[in-house]
Amino acid sequence: MKREHYIPFDKEFLLEQQLAEYSGDEKKGEDFKKLFDIIEHYFHYEAFNLIRNLKQNYAAFDPDLNPKERAAFISKSDFSLFKESLQKVLELSNYSRVRQEALDKAFKDSDLIGLKLAIDLDTYDDYEIYVRGQHTTTEKVSKFVFWKKKIEVEYYDRVMIYLKYHDADYYKKRKTPKDKRPIDPGTIVLKIFKRVPKNDLETIFPNAIPKMSLTDKILLWVPGLVGGISLLSAKVIPALIAMQEAYQSGETIDLLNSKTSLNQGLIALGILGAYLFRQYNNFVNKKIKYSKMLSDSLYFKNIGNNSGAFYSLLNSSEEEVLKETILAYSFLSRSKTPLTEAELDHQIESWFKTKHNTELDFDVKEALLKLKNAGLGYETNGKWEVLPLDKALIRIDEIWDGVFDYNQTTMN
Repeated sequence: MKREHYIPFDKEFLLEQQLAEYSGDEKKGEDFKKLFDIIEHYFHYEAFNLIRNLKQNYAAFDPDLNPKERAAFISKSDFSLFKESLQKVLELSNYSRVRQEALDKAFKDSDLIGLKLAIDLDTYDDYEIYVRGQHTTTEKVSKFVFWKKKIEVEYYDRVMIYLKYHDADYYKKRKTPKDKRPIDPGTIVLKIFKRVPKNDLETIFPNAIPKMSLTDKILLWVPGLVGGISLLSAKVIPALIAMQEAYQSGETIDLLNSKTSLNQGLIALGILGAYLFRQYNNFVNKKIKYSKMLSDSLYFKNIGNNSGAFYSLLNSSEEEVLKETILAYSFLSRSKTPLTEAELDHQIESWFKTKHNTELDFDVKEALLKLKNAGLGYETNGKWEVLPLDKALIRIDEIWDGVFDYNQTTMN
């Protein structure tokens, strides 16, 4: 499994872990907690500005707004700025884009529902899926009638889907009636889900339609055709012909044997029909299972839609940046000597591995950049160090006070 930048621990938990390192010095522990609080508030302010920018540039594409409201934002919303801001938030939140080959594999395989889904990707002008966090659990899946098999299923902790629909000209060229269009032309749908199976990513597409797989079709039609033709030609039809011929000619036939042969054929056809019904019922059960999975996704796994998804993304980005920055500061402040970028990266990743049995790819570049921009960290000859806690508090307080700096000129 590929290591991620994502830190799978709550910020409060990491704060307590770092405060424990200052257990022998109560004053430093208190100062570190104050520094954490001020940095958290500052990043929250930055997130507020970002969400305002996102909402304004998304408004003209928001399907939750009626056409008149969207029209009012056409001159105010910029698609390129919206996409750029969205990419920035996803990067800060440590989401990564799912490549097309991984999507193709998910479309082909299915861990839980065992059902082939048909998706018309031409419906979308553009589509992207972003994921964050992975874990593996053991699930039971049905194999044959009475047998359930345990399998290892990989889940994504968070999944965001981006769907950009074609503009009105596309539907006009295809002469698509308005009532047949899936959504208002030119709009962009955003959805965030939690705990989605890696090989069932296709279930989050709104136009996924259950289809019989080749295996389902073979199990249904081949035994039916072969068995049905064989039974009819060997048992049922000869018996009926013999009885009809005897009736027309007035000859005496062995009625008992003819009826027995006919009954055997009909019983065999009944058994075959029951088998075919069971095979079709298996497919129906898969569709029911898919419907339940879809229902769970809509009501229990969905954690954000369209503009509402921004709050989830920004909260994630805010937390990830805070965790990265405070960890980098904490390790540098406790180090007796300045550290190179590689040394700091190794120390933090080793700490997660040994103390929490977690392997991750710590985003040391982003953390050091935040420290540098805030004036809390500086580099000398390739080695990094940070301001002591007392000076760091003064520095971050100056930055925070400057955010609302306002000089009112006196009117004459």
